[in-house]
Amino acid sequence: LTTNEPLHRNITEVLPTNTPPSQPYWLQEEGTVGMFRVKDLSLIGRPENPPVFPVQYIFEVGGQKLVVDDEPVQLATDSAKARRPQRLEVIPPVSLRFASEVELFGREKAKTVSIDVTAARPHTTGVLELVAPAGWAVTPKSSLLNLAAAGDHVRVSFVVTAPANPSTASFSAVAEVNGMRCDNQRIEIRYDHLPTQLLQPPARLKAICLDLEIRGKRIGYLPGAGDDVAGCLEHMGYTVTRVTGEDLVPEKLGSLDAVVVGIRAFNVREDLGSRTTNLFAYAENGGTVIVQYNRPDGLKSTKLAPFDLRLSQERVTDENAAVTFLAPDHAVLNVPNKISPADFEGWVQERGVYFPNEWDKRFVPILACNDAGESPKNGGLLVAQVGRGYFVYTGLAWFRQLPAGVPGAYRLFANLVSLGK
Repeated sequence: LTTNEPLHRNITEVLPTNTPPSQPYWLQEEGTVGMFRVKDLSLIGRPENPPVFPVQYIFEVGGQKLVVDDEPVQLATDSAKARRPQRLEVIPPVSLRFASEVELFGREKAKTVSIDVTAARPHTTGVLELVAPAGWAVTPKSSLLNLAAAGDHVRVSFVVTAPANPSTASFSAVAEVNGMRCDNQRIEIRYDHLPTQLLQPPARLKAICLDLEIRGKRIGYLPGAGDDVAGCLEHMGYTVTRVTGEDLVPEKLGSLDAVVVGIRAFNVREDLGSRTTNLFAYAENGGTVIVQYNRPDGLKSTKLAPFDLRLSQERVTDENAAVTFLAPDHAVLNVPNKISPADFEGWVQERGVYFPNEWDKRFVPILACNDAGESPKNGGLLVAQVGRGYFVYTGLAWFRQLPAGVPGAYRLFANLVSLGK
């Protein structure tokens, strides 16, 4: 070594072909509700995975040995980002992603399921297969892949036919490239204030065969703080138009069969204000308005409904809490889908949040549920007839249930949209 002179060595190494793709150790195994599964118990407590390619520098100086542990990193060319080096990550030659994470099927009905394939290296060839459980038919059995350059992607489609009986299934996408089995997505989380995070979970599709009827065709969706309910309505067969507060005018509302307001819209939107009276008039003229939950604090507009309605902190956190039908003969529980207690099975995380606890007598409470040791909460689903139409306020957690593919949630939400049809 020479004083103040760097010493460089260039070394090329090849990782073994059986090196698994990088994935946080607590996400490598399928977990259970509220619990991760970790095969290597020695990893528990570590903030991140051990290095994929660990390096040791061993110095012998003056008869003493000094060992420095390290790992290969990539430094960003931008000087500001060079202070946050990127770790070495292992990725498969292709990444896979279903065009949709949930698909709805009628009994023995066929639908196209698409998979996006992206190459991580040039001249990638292989075979893609859609793996489905027994009872589900897939055509074709496989499809050839040929991607010329790194970063190239292609969408491959299969025709899937559902079984004769209602069921829920998990589909897998698997690509075989040069003898390697690839079944992972690639999700990069990038923010300037954080190191890049790479997730490579298995590519999965939840397929639901269910008895689902809908009425009406055109839905207006007014986004709130952000949810995927609009996309779920499209899966149900509706044509969905995203609308803003400025669109809440008679000439635009008149062409819609229903208007659905996204979660916390009255907490985050500045463009509602007096325009909500147009929504109420739309309902009075025969339309259906469905407003999802809002927080009682920080409301930018206090007029949430055509009739008096007071929000509270009441919620039901047990997703398996028993549900009582308060109005069993109401259309919401009968038309076009007959709702039963079975439709409340398989819900995730919670029943609902920020239920109203006071409302005008023109609202009809439909359901009651409660957490253990608490009194029944009746404000999770309120329906009022307004002139020739309907207004619905609901604190039930549709924004969790529909993207999670809960069959009963789809059936009940279809009834809400279908009111008066």
